[in-house]
Amino acid sequence: MVKFPEADARMFRGKFVCRRCKTAIHAPIQKVMAGRATCRKCGGHVLRPKRKK
Repeated sequence: MVKFPEADARMFRGKFVCRRCKTAIHAPIQKVMAGRATCRKCGGHVLRPKRKK
């Protein structure tokens, strides 16, 4: 989808999507893996990486 690595990093690095309400958030991967990152909208802790189409 992307043509160069800078664009790939800008679009996907550090972006996660809440599995409950589908809201995209920015968070460090260490916080997501530890379960400490929360969704602003619903308060959920279950996040997945943004999908590359």
